[in-house]
Amino acid sequence: MKPMRITAFAFCAIVLMLLVAGCTQPSGTANTTTAAPVKTLVIGYQPSTHQMAEITAMSKGWWQQDLAPLGVENVSDKVFPSGPPEMAAMQAGELDIAYVGAAPVLTALATGLDAKIVAGVNTQGSDLVVRNDLDYKGPQSLNGTTIATFPAGSIQDTILRDWLKKNNLTPDKDVIIKAMTGGDAITAITAGKVDAVFLPTPSPSTIVNQGTGKIVVHSGEMYPNHTCCVLVVSGKLIREHPEIVRQILKTNDKAVAYNEQNLDDAAVIYATKTGANLTDVQSSLKEWDGSWASDPNVIINPVLDYAKIQYDLGYIKKPLTKDDIFDLTFYQKN
Repeated sequence: MKPMRITAFAFCAIVLMLLVAGCTQPSGTANTTTAAPVKTLVIGYQPSTHQMAEITAMSKGWWQQDLAPLGVENVSDKVFPSGPPEMAAMQAGELDIAYVGAAPVLTALATGLDAKIVAGVNTQGSDLVVRNDLDYKGPQSLNGTTIATFPAGSIQDTILRDWLKKNNLTPDKDVIIKAMTGGDAITAITAGKVDAVFLPTPSPSTIVNQGTGKIVVHSGEMYPNHTCCVLVVSGKLIREHPEIVRQILKTNDKAVAYNEQNLDDAAVIYATKTGANLTDVQSSLKEWDGSWASDPNVIINPVLDYAKIQYDLGYIKKPLTKDDIFDLTFYQKN
């Protein structure tokens, strides 16, 4: 009987050791091993030079190449005319990742979107373009005009309305603001249906090169060093596959570095992907006041400012905090 008691005791000790080992396993390891593998990813973007990193990485196959070792078998992207419809698609579960203006993200987060900003994409980079025959002498000369820009809740709409108010002009009273896609806005100013447009690059250069308008104000003059586009990732991906999120940021930074060092080639890649006129793209990259920037820490205050502006405009019904908007744990400075 004595050997049997020793065996039973040893068995119990082994079971206890296994239980303890299970309890002390790092939570991050448990999280990544129990989550269902991600086979496909869909990225949302807009046809703007602000988001050239996404386009370069997709065209060169870097998204697929870099994420394949993590089990991702297919990465595709989907284009949107502006931020609000892109965020509607993300809320509907159609996107895992989005390159999008910071303002539409706030509207979506305030209405339940499960996602966070994990990195910046670009700052500034939009322009106010007026008809050639409009004698622009400052904001007050816009009194009585009609300006086309992206829909309510977009970054352009938010900045434009705030700038007009700061210059003692009441939006939709002193200045009529019409919501349009970039293509429709270009057509409208060309046809004389609106007096001005406020759009991201390269659209302003397209209008200038067509001879139908002139750039009079850069967005950086309206709001110096303002955040424009950001990188948004779904909450599910953040919680269940942080290793994928980290790689997304690395691939984005690789594409930004390539674009900065190979601007002519990046312009060709962009024009090929979007169908934009190459001359317009090249002109916009020379004329714009924007820059590509990934560090989310430097955009916190501008984005929180947008949240206040949107709350004051009535676009969102509740204030948003930094923790509501950002996940800063993934970005690492090189």
